[in-house]
Amino acid sequence: MSTREKTLTPKLVKKLWLAFVLLVLLMGASYIFITGYFANKYSQETTQRLNADIANHVIAEKFSGASPFLADGSVNKELFGDLMHDMMAVNQSIEVYLLGQEGDILYSVVLDPEDKNAAKKVDLAPVKSFIADSGEKFVLGDDPRNPGAKKIFSAAPYNVDGHQGFIYIVLAGKKFQEVSDNLMSQYFARLGIGATILTMIFSAIIGLLAIWFLTKNLRLITQTVRRFHDGDLEARIKNPEKSDIEVFAKSFNEMADSIVSNMDKMQSVDQLRRELIANVSHDLRTPLAILKGYIETLQIKRDSLSEVEKDEYLQITHDNVDRLSNLINQLFEYSKLEAEQVVPIKEPFSITELSHDLIAKFKVLADKKQIDLKMDNPEDNCLVYADVSLVERALQNLIENALKYTEAGGHVTLSLQKKGNNIEIDLTDTGTGIPVNEQPFIFDRYKQVEKNAKKHGYGLGLAIVKKIMDLHDTTITVLSKPKEGSSFTFHLPAYQIS
Repeated sequence: MSTREKTLTPKLVKKLWLAFVLLVLLMGASYIFITGYFANKYSQETTQRLNADIANHVIAEKFSGASPFLADGSVNKELFGDLMHDMMAVNQSIEVYLLGQEGDILYSVVLDPEDKNAAKKVDLAPVKSFIADSGEKFVLGDDPRNPGAKKIFSAAPYNVDGHQGFIYIVLAGKKFQEVSDNLMSQYFARLGIGATILTMIFSAIIGLLAIWFLTKNLRLITQTVRRFHDGDLEARIKNPEKSDIEVFAKSFNEMADSIVSNMDKMQSVDQLRRELIANVSHDLRTPLAILKGYIETLQIKRDSLSEVEKDEYLQITHDNVDRLSNLINQLFEYSKLEAEQVVPIKEPFSITELSHDLIAKFKVLADKKQIDLKMDNPEDNCLVYADVSLVERALQNLIENALKYTEAGGHVTLSLQKKGNNIEIDLTDTGTGIPVNEQPFIFDRYKQVEKNAKKHGYGLGLAIVKKIMDLHDTTITVLSKPKEGSSFTFHLPAYQIS
């Protein structure tokens, strides 16, 4: 049997059937037991109610003609024995007892004098309760032949020739009990077999329908899961809120969405990684080729080159070493940010002072390129709560990017402005701008705009800025028009001095 065929009878359905069968058997046994108990009680109560006055009739009819006691006060066993035999011959289910005033058994033809287990006395509490209620209340009394057992009875008091006591008649005697038990066992056997067969038939039908209905949604979910497993990534459980197992259905849909989303991200990451490797390999190859070429030239033409040419070649070599170093540092920095190995250490600091320091740091390069690098509104001291080293790195990348794409005579302005509970940092340049179709992708890894021989970009600077903004739970936006310049803006939470 294949795996797919096995799933048509899952363990859950088998367990449901087993639980259902056990429940049916338990209910059937309980039904038979409860039915037998109440049927027996009903029969006893009916018998006692119908024969409640039998003891009074015995006293009225049998004690009126002759006394059951002899002159010496002993029981007239011949007379009383004949009376008992006559009654028990007519109704073989009864047993008649003559009781004394204290409940002691004076005489009964059913008791064997040699039977040491037979009771010598009858508890009078049930007898008096029966007489007080005139037999209207169901009550059980002692069975003299089976001490400890309780039987239905009829009782009446007598007062004859100075003798007082009770006539006590067990309505379900030993012979009656034997016949009753035999018939009852046969009755319950037939009832049990019949009830069990009918119950199992109806239960099988109801159980089949119930289990089919209960597992309907489960089967649907199983089919959907199998489709998803077989490669149908669009498989989803329809209308999960209407399912009997809504939580499971919604959880599967959410899990499937997450898996598909993660797969898309993994494919995107893999594609970007390949592009990154290709672009980085190209940028690494270029300075390495230049280095190799000039070093070989210095080795081959060492004696024929002038000192000025040697210095020029060495400077070019030095510049390309710097390019390689910067590229490697950026790769290392970005890989740490992407692997989430950098945890921001936030603290209050002056973004104004940090901006002044960066302006001063890049002032020499800006003057060399004849670019006006300045701060806007530097008088206000703005405090922010962030990681100072990461914010410094982000601003440094933005300034380097602005200076790279701004022509001589242009302007680069860093402005700070408090807006509500945040400080807005804006860096504006009058450079070449960014084409509209390129603007959504400038923060992607290794995305370089307008790459040419004069503008060497590593494509990771803005990506690093974006990662730093993510670590600070903020975003960076860009507004740009081709040939008019660009403006990069982000916000940091202002630090309130209490």
